[in-house]
Formats: sequence, C-alpha cells, structure tokens
Amino acid sequence: MDALTAVPSGITRADPMAAELTDLFARHHAEMHADTPPESIHMLPREALAGAGIAFYVMRDERGAPTGMGAIKRLDDAQGELKSMHVLAEHRGRGLSRALLAGLVAAARGMGMRRLSLETGAQPSFAAARALYLGAGFVECPPFGDYRLDPMSVYMTRAV
Repeated sequence: MDALTAVPSGITRADPMAAELTDLFARHHAEMHADTPPESIHMLPREALAGAGIAFYVMRDERGAPTGMGAIKRLDDAQGELKSMHVLAEHRGRGLSRALLAGLVAAARGMGMRRLSLETGAQPSFAAARALYLGAGFVECPPFGDYRLDPMSVYMTRAV
C-alpha cells in the first residue's frame, strides 16, 4: 500500500518548509518550550523534518488552512518514530488529534513499518497527549533509539 493513499482525506504529505506552515511551527515551538527545560526538548527543527527518512504530513480544514501536523521518522526497516504531532489549540476538542494520529499510524503501516514509537512530555501540560496516545493503543516503554532516561520524558510504542 502506498503511504500517500493510506492516510485519510484532509491529511496530506507536505513540505515542512512551506511558508503557509510558519504559524503552525511557531505555535508548536512555543508550546514545546513553555514548561520543558531545553535539554529535555526533543522536537526536531523544521529543517530536519524536510530531511531524508522523514515523511511530513499536514491536516487541513475545509478551507484548506493548516490545522495540524505530524511526521514519521524511519528508525529502521520495521520501526518509525512519531515526531512533531501538533493540532492548533483552537481546533482541539473535536477529535482532530485522534484523526491525525490514526492517519499517521496508517501512513506508517503503509510504509511497511510494524512498530511506531514516540517521546512526549511527562509534565501535566502533556497529560492530554499521553491520554490520546494511550487511547490509540500506545503503551509506555523504555527509551528507544538515541533517547536516554529523562524525568521530563515519557516513551511509548505500539504495533502498527
């Protein structure tokens, strides 16, 4: 299955460097830095999301305006990492985060991955994100890839 066809409509591959995504990235950056010490922020720079081995996706509203984003970084032939998943605050509470996550899981499956892992914050401000991931079948796991134990991080994984 082609990863481009494995994603629900409204979620498409995109260039993270596109000018129309500047506000989305600025707001994501601000939220990630709001209560996390710099040494515990594992967010990839926008430029890195345009790199090889990373599939970047944007969710759009009915007018075509970007409302959310997420990326899948290939770790090896069978495993990927969810990166930079973000839905704008004014669009939350309508199931868009669940839809975006489901689309990213489907895209990972379409790319032949069998496992998808992620790192998210341990702080109270990340409680909704952790609940979203748990509700989608992710479970806590030890650090993976290049991650090391960090009291500000929670690591999660699931089969896709």
